Amino acid sequence: MTQALNLVFLWHMHQPDYRDSASGDFLLPWVYLHAIKDYTDMAYHLEQHPQMKAVVNFVPVLLDQLEDYQQQFASGQIRDPLLRLLLRENLNDLSIEERQLVLDSCFRSDHQKMVAPYPAYKRLFDLYKTLEPGGSATLSYLSGQYLADLLVWHHLVWCGESVRREHDMVIRLMSKNEYFTHADRQQLFELIARLIGDIIPRYRKLAESGQIELSTTPHYHPLAPLLLDLNSARESTPGSSLPQSLRYPGGNGRVQAHLTSAQRSHHARFGMAAQGVWPAEGAVSTPLLALLAEQGCRWTASGEAVLANSLRNAENFFPDRGQYLYRPYHIRDSKNSMVCFFRDDRLSDLIGFEYSRWHGQDAALHFVSQLETIARHAPADEAPIVSIILDGENAWEYYPYNGYHFLTALYAALQNHAHIRPTTYQDYLENRATANGKGYARIGQLPGLVAGSWVYGNFSTWIGSPDKNRAWDLLCVAKQSYDLVIASGSLSEAERATAEKQLASCESSDWFWWFGDYNSAIAVASFDRLYRHNLMRLYQLLKLPTPATLNHPISHGHGEPETGGAMRRST
Repeated sequence: MTQALNLVFLWHMHQPDYRDSASGDFLLPWVYLHAIKDYTDMAYHLEQHPQMKAVVNFVPVLLDQLEDYQQQFASGQIRDPLLRLLLRENLNDLSIEERQLVLDSCFRSDHQKMVAPYPAYKRLFDLYKTLEPGGSATLSYLSGQYLADLLVWHHLVWCGESVRREHDMVIRLMSKNEYFTHADRQQLFELIARLIGDIIPRYRKLAESGQIELSTTPHYHPLAPLLLDLNSARESTPGSSLPQSLRYPGGNGRVQAHLTSAQRSHHARFGMAAQGVWPAEGAVSTPLLALLAEQGCRWTASGEAVLANSLRNAENFFPDRGQYLYRPYHIRDSKNSMVCFFRDDRLSDLIGFEYSRWHGQDAALHFVSQLETIARHAPADEAPIVSIILDGENAWEYYPYNGYHFLTALYAALQNHAHIRPTTYQDYLENRATANGKGYARIGQLPGLVAGSWVYGNFSTWIGSPDKNRAWDLLCVAKQSYDLVIASGSLSEAERATAEKQLASCESSDWFWWFGDYNSAIAVASFDRLYRHNLMRLYQLLKLPTPATLNHPISHGHGEPETGGAMRRST
């Protein structure tokens, strides 16, 4: 007999802070591009399937940037250079730098899914590749009309599939193919403004209806266990190389500050407190869970390998993953009934990496069949809970039609299934309590967690290599300087708040992720510059000399040739 199965999708929405902290200009366009493609589409699919439930996790620094774009559109003061150029009336008089920005930016998409399917866009690409060997002198022959067409096509292919289906103007422009006018570009610009302005209200409405649960992440997406204790990296990888700095100064207070700020952000945007926290990169440790519990968090989640490591450490490891993975866990050292859920890595990665190559209907049916198998093999009288956790943005670029047919088929199959119950973590915990646990998975018990993340169950993606460790040492030194200046009382209250915000941005996990030879050389160099620029800005705000070491690149690796956008795919 098939048991019922509880299913939670957690879609994680995150982009790091791409703003120049001095000028406010956006240095990279990924926030607004993902907004018009992925955040709109993901809301649309939920709206079209009202019986489907999910958890949607918004990192506050992403919400900050979405609201920043809203303010730009409202004021007319556009601080994103690519959007400024989309709206520029005369594209024949661009500077060399502006022309290069268009050429560098407008082909940074997955070629097979977002360029090749559109003959007019592909012609623009082919012409560029023909002239590129001649350098800037040859590329200067490209006209303002070429640049206009390129800007329009770049933004058209970044529009979500739901946008194309709901806005005739998008289809009209795609059918026009070429010779786009300034009026065409202005209409596209205005649509982008409307789409971005609707994102937070759409998700808030879904949450108010009870269809989704909104969760949060420490504000600037820091790797919280490492801020608390750099040595926690060795819990899962005992031989891991560490930075020269013995610890991150005042890490406990910094994690608390990120958590407190995240809850303020969440309440301001969505009108409710977040019941759950998805830590940056699913990175957890026993001390972090204690902090989450102290702040009133009811649940958190991490990767399957973290659970396996923790069970082994507790000498309580089950050989059958069906007996240990599909349960919630109380972490006994934490307070206030803190519950932790764990990601099914295999099923989550099928969506993140494999199904993009499948026919959408086939992929959806295969996924449902995998859940049915889990339900059939569940322990007697125990309804498993399966957690599917991945980025809600980065995988879809590699799907035909931005994953439209896959998600449509998947949600339709799940919301009508006889045994699979889509739910949220908040609803699951409340319903389980009401039922006194009957008909639900047992709650496992652990004395603590082996610190790790959703990537390999360790922190090797963020610490341990020479470049990553060097980046940590630069941050630790900057934090020591910050503490000394704050203690001296030399900054005004406003100056102190600005410096703290800058420090929080420097603490983001994304900087350390990008240092690695698994990334393209262009992307590594770009984020290397941006990270050092942020540290330089912190010293300026502290009214201290900028260390000369920040003038030199951290990374000396070469990486792999770049093939797509400067974005992280879901892990």
